[in-house]
Amino acid sequence: MNQDGRNSHTYTTTLLQEQPCHHALSRTFASANKQITATLFPGDGIGPEIAASVVKIFEAAKAPIQWEEQRIGKEVDPETNSFVTRANLDSVLKNRIGLKGPMATPIGKGFRSLNLTLRKELQLYANVRPCLSIPGYKTRYDNVDLVTVRENTEGEYSGLEHEVVPGVVEALKVITAEASTRVAEFAFKYASEHGRKKVTSVHKANIMKLADGLFIRCCREVAEKYPDIVYEEMIVDNTCMQLVSDPGQFDVMVMPNLYGDIISDLSAGLIGGLGLTPSGNIGANGLALMEAVHGTAPNLVGKDLANPTALLLSGVMMLKHLNLNEVANRIEDATMATIAEGKFTTQDLGGNSGTTDFTKAIIGHLK
Repeated sequence: MNQDGRNSHTYTTTLLQEQPCHHALSRTFASANKQITATLFPGDGIGPEIAASVVKIFEAAKAPIQWEEQRIGKEVDPETNSFVTRANLDSVLKNRIGLKGPMATPIGKGFRSLNLTLRKELQLYANVRPCLSIPGYKTRYDNVDLVTVRENTEGEYSGLEHEVVPGVVEALKVITAEASTRVAEFAFKYASEHGRKKVTSVHKANIMKLADGLFIRCCREVAEKYPDIVYEEMIVDNTCMQLVSDPGQFDVMVMPNLYGDIISDLSAGLIGGLGLTPSGNIGANGLALMEAVHGTAPNLVGKDLANPTALLLSGVMMLKHLNLNEVANRIEDATMATIAEGKFTTQDLGGNSGTTDFTKAIIGHLK
């Protein structure tokens, strides 16, 4: 246990509880004596390999999940200006739950980001990423136990940019009171429900006085409803320095889209990298799409070298979101035991094993 009573050995206990309607949805899933259908996007690059690993581990653990696999096509959908199709979106809307491997968007060719398309079209307004030091895996830090909550739908990622004149491009940052309040309420409610003591709002309001000023004003208004939670504000560049100096000072952090993209990756680096970090995108009424946020690693494709941990732990988050805690904990414990044992870890974890042997080792710990 750490100093404020949280269990530092349970990596994804920081689960995604949201609204009363979400809790009702979880109870429905948990009480159903049948398979639950979840959308699976294997993704690109190593995505299909690590997705296959997750499917095998879920089967070995007897997780009651039936996968509805969706592939992102090669044709651009005119409705979304993306390779994400209406059928892809409808699958998640129907199932209300999904798991996504890494995806790559062609850079500089005018196509809308695949990840951005999914988040915006499905209105997955909050990205939640727990970063917790993993027992048995040594990094430079031993006291990381924080959660980043990122506004997922606007900011610099609003997709509003144009060329004013040749050589001059204007990109618009959009901050609204509605979206800012919504993600702030999510962060404070999350903190309250998970025994967290502090929420830090990350901003650059000293420069962007109107846009980021509006964001922190909304956070302040929400903070007044939670007097038992310490509220603080921190400028984003100082936040980066403070994170690498003393990450133990942070608990829950809430921020606009771009800062969340940067801070969440920096936080992942403190515990060993994106290959170990789960992530969840949460929308209204319990809709959720969990994902591995690392790259597609084309240099590893087909070599049996990919580490499936991030996608697997995101799958654990998915199970807990569905209130399937027993099987989720078994998979999580088996994963942590395999990493701590160190006999069958992948190269990025300092071992010499491949995806297949790492997967078999986790299944062995399940048994």
